Amino acid sequence: MKRSLIFIFVLFSLSLLLGNAQQRDSRTRLYLSPTRIVWQQNNSQITGADNLLRQGNGQTDLQNKYICTLKSTDKLHPALLLDFGKELQGGLQLVSGMPASHDPIRIRIRFGESVSEAMCDIDGKNGATNDHAMRDFIVSLPWLGVQEVGNSGFRFVRIDLLDDSVELQLKEVRAIATFRDIPYKGSFRCNDEKLNRIWQTGAYTVHLNMQEYLWDGIKRDRLVWIGDMYPEIMTINSVFGYNEVVPKSLDLARDVTPLPSWMSGMCAYSLWWILIQKEWYFYQGNLSYLKEQQPYLTDLLRILLKQTDGRGHEQLSGGGRFLDWPSSENKVAIDAGMQALMVEAMNAGNELCTVLGNEALAAECKQMAEKMTKASGERTNALLKTKSEPYAPGNKEAAALLSLSGLMSPQEADRKFLSAGSAKGFSTFYGYYMLRAMALAGNYKGALDMIRQFWGAMLDLGATTFWEDFNMDWLPDAARIDDLVPAGKIDIHKDYGAYCYKGYRHSLCHGWASGPTSWLSEYVLGVQVIEPGCKVVSIVPHLGDLEWVEGAFPTPYGVITIRHEKGTDGKVKSIINAPKEVHVIQNQ
Repeated sequence: MKRSLIFIFVLFSLSLLLGNAQQRDSRTRLYLSPTRIVWQQNNSQITGADNLLRQGNGQTDLQNKYICTLKSTDKLHPALLLDFGKELQGGLQLVSGMPASHDPIRIRIRFGESVSEAMCDIDGKNGATNDHAMRDFIVSLPWLGVQEVGNSGFRFVRIDLLDDSVELQLKEVRAIATFRDIPYKGSFRCNDEKLNRIWQTGAYTVHLNMQEYLWDGIKRDRLVWIGDMYPEIMTINSVFGYNEVVPKSLDLARDVTPLPSWMSGMCAYSLWWILIQKEWYFYQGNLSYLKEQQPYLTDLLRILLKQTDGRGHEQLSGGGRFLDWPSSENKVAIDAGMQALMVEAMNAGNELCTVLGNEALAAECKQMAEKMTKASGERTNALLKTKSEPYAPGNKEAAALLSLSGLMSPQEADRKFLSAGSAKGFSTFYGYYMLRAMALAGNYKGALDMIRQFWGAMLDLGATTFWEDFNMDWLPDAARIDDLVPAGKIDIHKDYGAYCYKGYRHSLCHGWASGPTSWLSEYVLGVQVIEPGCKVVSIVPHLGDLEWVEGAFPTPYGVITIRHEKGTDGKVKSIINAPKEVHVIQNQ
């Protein structure tokens, strides 16, 4: 009887606790041991370091076996650098042993996305910071206890023993990877292993950023940036299908931005919100969710309709006129790109308002798109007449948007700008739109080569996630990010970067860089959504120089499995299996 009463009391207490909870964490915690020890300082003061590579259990015990011991003197302070094998989001668990002294022991912890970042100091010059997430801090460890610290993006961890003349016993140092435990429903494989790795790396980069909300970066920018979300959401559509993090993040951006303010303080980002709503509806087909957006969407469209002059030129004001950082000093490119984005937003407004039954507003959006298209020649011609190099910052960005919105011939955009200079002159963010515009021009082989050169170069440097920015000019004499920088080599993390991402502030896991993942699914695997909810999809493969490709694509009704194989005659044979609710249009 007494035991039953205790059980009832426990259940009652738990129900009160859960009832008072404001938010449950939908993420999983995974504990990972280091894969290698990269470096040690004062080796003679460290014993049993390899014990840290053993699989742990997170529990102290009285056996005190398999211990890594660090002993300091008044002059010698040991340190070691651990590699957890790939980029992670989360923190660190430290399990301590039982040395003679019971006093807490101070250590310094430094997280790094590269080896050199984990080895650096915050000196005000190299870009290293504790912005957004603490990556360099001091903590005290208990005697025979467990301490969990940190919340950042990292692969490498440096631990320094700070106190004089102490003995630190470490049973375990494990990374705490925090992520959404969701299946990769989409897939991509072909006969080019580098492209396979690129697809998977883009998917993993976005997966890490699917935290409480859909972030831009897991070290820095741990924020919801709507414009930056577009490539991420297209990757989610191609890899994971529906996930709550998308509407949750879209709603956050809406709710913290009362009209007539622009999202993130930038007028283009409110345009991207509209474009994302269109893509999310087309891929997921959730009419109920779209209806929830109707009041804000229609009011935003009415504001935008007033942001043009009498000729049909956009006149967006009251916020930053921003495409991406490299183009931020190119006014001609910004004006052309903003005109293109406005046309796209008006076309999306027409489609969404038609679905929502607001025929009058749909007609206004359609008329404005047509008017702006006719008026676009002035800005398009200004870009075409630019005297700068075709691959100067901004030119490829603007040309891609003009092509995708129908304001410039895709073939002209590709010939004059997109393919000029090879894999130079674009950001990891706008690389996605450039690839889509090249596909529109029919240059699939050129786009595949661009992906291999640009995104493949990051993998060759040791990347396990794609970066906030990258430039092919950084490659000569650059050292890999997963080892100490040898003499005579360039520290690619410290020595490069611009604008808000100089040096170690540069994020090496940025979701906006995942564009090749969705592009390979869209254009090589060939899946194009024709009707909302994937009720009708077109599958048209473009293998370029590939011999075969196979994979899967998630829909609200299940997964489409696909294999395309090129015969000796150059013709492609396809095997496609789709859910019965999905109508597939095949076009070879």
